[in-house]
Amino acid sequence: MSKHAASGRRRASAPIAPERPRNASPSGRRRAETKSVSVGGAAQKVAITAATSGLILTAAMPTHAAADDPVQHEPVAVDAPVSADPNADIGFARAGLSSKYDPDAKLAAITVAAGSHAVPAAAKGTLSTPLDSSLVQTSGFGHRVSPITGQHGEMHNGQDFAAACGTAVNAAASGTVVFAGWHPYGGGNRVVIDHGNGVQTTYNHLSNIAVTVGAEVERGFLVGASGTTGSSTGCHLHFEVMVNGEVVDPLNWL
Repeated sequence: MSKHAASGRRRASAPIAPERPRNASPSGRRRAETKSVSVGGAAQKVAITAATSGLILTAAMPTHAAADDPVQHEPVAVDAPVSADPNADIGFARAGLSSKYDPDAKLAAITVAAGSHAVPAAAKGTLSTPLDSSLVQTSGFGHRVSPITGQHGEMHNGQDFAAACGTAVNAAASGTVVFAGWHPYGGGNRVVIDHGNGVQTTYNHLSNIAVTVGAEVERGFLVGASGTTGSSTGCHLHFEVMVNGEVVDPLNWL
């Protein structure tokens, strides 16, 4: 065997070590290779060729990491605008409403249910206004300074409404006239109507009386005309509501 052949076999059998970068070390390569493998995870296919003098790493990386994929949003449906034919004839109509409110029935039901403990506020709206015109309140129910004597603490048993003398005064509800005449305690010409179940209304300072005791009257029936008789300082109507003989605030019933 020639010298050249022998030397050729020695060159072929001896692996050639790859040139190592001057600033690189085997431990540095191993740390870099370990980091590359951990980043890829299960998605990477790693092929490693080992040699006695070092390692050569070949890795197939995915184009994009899963975390970098954009979020897929569901499409949002948008309502289409509603339009009408400009030549269409469009109209609106109000539904018809009707009422069967019966104030006399409500008054009777409330007083029967309440018995001797009728609550005035519970009967709101059961009595009609005693004047045809708008009610103008003057002196109210409760304690006041007497317009006659000037004394403090006088109990005013009703509600005064401004009314020119001769203004029509009407029954606040259906009932029976139980008093029609002169009231000796300041009411002047006075009418009292009993509406049943302990409820009565009184009409005071009248210039004249149009009903008699025992007469059956309907709601709104003429009972007299406003005036300034009795303890009065001017033309007006003094209106009272009594429940089982006790005066209560009339405004809670009108």
